[in-house]
Amino acid sequence: MLCVGNFIYCGHKAFFRMYRLPFLLFISFFFGSNAFAQDLNYAKKTINTLTSKKYWGRGYTKDGMGKAANYIEKEFRSFGLVPISSNDFKQGFSFAVNTFPSKMEVKLDGRKLIAGKDFIVHQASKGISITDSLVKKDSLTYLGKSGSIAISLQPKLTWSVSQKVLDYTIIEISQKAVITNPTVIKVDVENRLEPNFKAANVLAMVKGTAKPDSMIVFTAHYDHLGGMGEQIYFPGANDNASGIAMLLNLAKYYAANPPKYSIVFIAFAAEEAGLLGSKYFTENPLFPLQNIRFLWNLDLLGNGDAGATVVNATIHPQEFALLNKINAEHKYLTKINPRGKAANSDHHFFTEKGVPAFFLYTQGGSPAYHDVDDIAKKLPLTAFENLFKLFIKFNTVLIH
Repeated sequence: MLCVGNFIYCGHKAFFRMYRLPFLLFISFFFGSNAFAQDLNYAKKTINTLTSKKYWGRGYTKDGMGKAANYIEKEFRSFGLVPISSNDFKQGFSFAVNTFPSKMEVKLDGRKLIAGKDFIVHQASKGISITDSLVKKDSLTYLGKSGSIAISLQPKLTWSVSQKVLDYTIIEISQKAVITNPTVIKVDVENRLEPNFKAANVLAMVKGTAKPDSMIVFTAHYDHLGGMGEQIYFPGANDNASGIAMLLNLAKYYAANPPKYSIVFIAFAAEEAGLLGSKYFTENPLFPLQNIRFLWNLDLLGNGDAGATVVNATIHPQEFALLNKINAEHKYLTKINPRGKAANSDHHFFTEKGVPAFFLYTQGGSPAYHDVDDIAKKLPLTAFENLFKLFIKFNTVLIH
């Protein structure tokens, strides 16, 4: 490139005139491609960061969620975004949550099981230290004779978050880890109910150049499941470091290319605990919800070889038709499947308030979900670049 440039600018004007247009197109394509490739690299860096041990599953122990919120705020500030209200990028709230901060040991018939791989503790379980004989209830369930513990055999270990504590303990064990009917279990597990766990939504905006009170909103939850004991955490790469990576990429883009409408970015906390962050925001909005022209909820964006699905497609047919028209013209995704209304992510409470919203998630790729295998290196990010372009194009058409 430097050689070509030097040749052109060393007095060869005839050559420059002859090849100026294709050369400039090449320059534009080359640097344009690299500019987006850099964004993809930024997305990968974001996912690697948020899934690292430092952030401990962005959950309820070791300040994982708090560290993630600070990271997102720092990125918003670095792009030059402004807070929604006053000078605060965060909207704090609190709730109860059951946590497992330390002891996490299970032995089955004398054999030590590996947390996350061989077993998980049901999220609502209370802590217990016990050695108990097991009685078979059915092919997948065993009960301790003490009446304080139950064993559930599972084809896949999938964890979650609970706001309450049961008066007994459930140990979920992978069917692959059980060779014969188990007879004795030894458990040493500690739980801690946090009655007033503090979390925060992280919000920022790019003010519109002509209609700042009309808004396009992008949302994505940054929390995941956190850790189970002192050694095991759930990385949450696809769910939902991938959505946050897209959110930050879009924030970076719109900060450099402000449109006539305002673009708002909301990173929600506590989605995994029951959509609590988005519920709190819709009940305590920092701007009138009726100002939202359209809302995109970004969740599970790490794949895409099998296309994507859009929740609320059937209740917003015109917008879905526009989305498919753009996709057909540019061939961004292999297909976009319509789905009806569903309370399965942070768009839900906005929909209930009458805000037009889509929740888009990708399909295909790794089956890892709510487990220790949802790691960054398993994310192909097949459709990430094209999804970015699709969001930009859709919003451009929508607001003109």
